[in-house]
Amino acid sequence: MTRLFHISDLHFGLEDRAALAWFTDCVRREQPDAVLITGDLTMRARSHEFAAACDWIGALDVPVTVEVGNHDLPYFNPFERFFDPYRRIRGIERLVERELDLAGVAVVPLKTTARAQWRLDWSKGWVTPKALAKTLAAIDALPRGSTVLVTAHHPLVEAGTKGRALTRGGERALKELAGRGVAAVLTGHVHDAFDLVAQTASGPIRMIGAGTLSQRIRSTPPSFNELRIKDGDIAVRVRNVEAVPTLDMQIDDVPPDALPPREPGEPVAPIDAVPPVDPPVH
Repeated sequence: MTRLFHISDLHFGLEDRAALAWFTDCVRREQPDAVLITGDLTMRARSHEFAAACDWIGALDVPVTVEVGNHDLPYFNPFERFFDPYRRIRGIERLVERELDLAGVAVVPLKTTARAQWRLDWSKGWVTPKALAKTLAAIDALPRGSTVLVTAHHPLVEAGTKGRALTRGGERALKELAGRGVAAVLTGHVHDAFDLVAQTASGPIRMIGAGTLSQRIRSTPPSFNELRIKDGDIAVRVRNVEAVPTLDMQIDDVPPDALPPREPGEPVAPIDAVPPVDPPVH
């Protein structure tokens, strides 16, 4: 059996220190096979936030893979956002978009963040053809019979948003992943856990979302997902600081806005909703 801890949306700068300490203790005592982090390590992508996040992640004494979320791209420095967006995360650079092979279980990253898009709200996801091709190539290179998990920050599809999707290219990506027999797509961004099955033209595929370990809660307390994988079957348990049962922690669908409540003084628009000034950089 393979045992994985799936966490997301740490939001250092507005982190929940008690929740982080609780999770660290769970890792130390239980030693999962790996920790999967699906983005938004920071609140504003500031240097001190990344430094704290990198120190905390680096102290987890198990294999880790990290996705980058929309909050992890520089907001206050447009030049850096376009030309060196991951400079501040270099403390754990080796862990970013890292593929894991865990005795028959493979974890493959899919990038959904973009430095710029042809729409005003850059906080939303975008699966570019290049990003999807890279993920599909990695899946195709795996040994036959592998249980494949794909990690991304943004949920690939959500409720009732045809034509203004949270993640552009997400529906197509989900179809391609289903056609490859991917067991589940693991994501964050929503700040509430879910475990859903999406129907695609290539068949059904499971979508599993993790909650947050920050103060930016939406409708449930800070939590993480524990995944137990045996013979291709995936059991998901949502573990949280208040010991709420798993079913009560999981939302019924991915909401179309997928945003937690705003903090006092926070802009109404998402933090990286900035008018585009240059063509998208892939």
